Amino acid sequence: MKVAIIGAGAVGSACLTALVMRGCASEIIVIDRTSEKARGLVTDVQYGATLSPSVVIRAGDYADLKGAALVMVTAGVNEKTGGATNRGDPAGRLRLLDTNVGVYRDVISRLDAVEPEAMVLVVTDPPDPLADATRLMGHGRVLSTGTFLDSLRFRFHLARRFGVSASSVSAQVLGEHGTSEVFIWSSAHIAGVPIQALLSQQRDNDFDKFRSDVEDEVRYANISIIEGIGASQHGIGMVSARIAEIILRDERVAIPIGCYSPEYGVTLSLPSIVGREGVVRTLDPELSMDERRGLLRSVDTLKAALGQIRRSELQPS
Repeated sequence: MKVAIIGAGAVGSACLTALVMRGCASEIIVIDRTSEKARGLVTDVQYGATLSPSVVIRAGDYADLKGAALVMVTAGVNEKTGGATNRGDPAGRLRLLDTNVGVYRDVISRLDAVEPEAMVLVVTDPPDPLADATRLMGHGRVLSTGTFLDSLRFRFHLARRFGVSASSVSAQVLGEHGTSEVFIWSSAHIAGVPIQALLSQQRDNDFDKFRSDVEDEVRYANISIIEGIGASQHGIGMVSARIAEIILRDERVAIPIGCYSPEYGVTLSLPSIVGREGVVRTLDPELSMDERRGLLRSVDTLKAALGQIRRSELQPS
């Protein structure tokens, strides 16, 4: 199946490499506003792609989107350029919203002129409000990468602290992919044993400090990465490629992913079964009262962002 990546920057490059390595696409089109950049990226990756399952990779233009099953959009200003790297700023990635809505207006209008039925995967930050913006622009088939990466980071840090493989950890982050995200501690476990019970068996068993430390590492992981290499790219690239694989192969895997919720009125991450048509079904997890309140606060944050988008739509262009 044909997949397209719009945006050949750091994240788009990571998405392409991970997608090639997974071998789930037969053709990958890379589009960038600077055509030389797309061509350079494709030229670089195509040589290493000889080690992967057969795939045609080429730089193209919007006309080449015809027949694409999935379009990953990574275009837009990133956190470092957009000034969203302050741990004390509650807005976080939402600082990028106005600028990146403008980018998406151009991208989605050009996509819809060629392939309006393509599934759009929003990777650009902030992904959940940008998925809502895409929907308001008239493109209904849209998902955001949501809190899938946050959930993997949560699992990683729990695994490291308990000395087990991350594959043995079950833990989710829901709501906004941003500062209001909600860590679902009540159901986090290793082999069926709750995290809090495991912690109680250790000498250093201060759960409140443990929880705060883990949440800070996950919530601000992007900033720590940016401080080191300038862009948070490889993790989200691998996550995006995995989502593409789930969709293209109709796997019906349950993951936390950003999808519009009629109940909440915004795009947010809930555990969802994902297949070729996108989210097939959203699951309703059991949450503690604190987690439920946290999720509603996250919804309020996302609703405020949606209101910001709607107001911008009323401004003369």
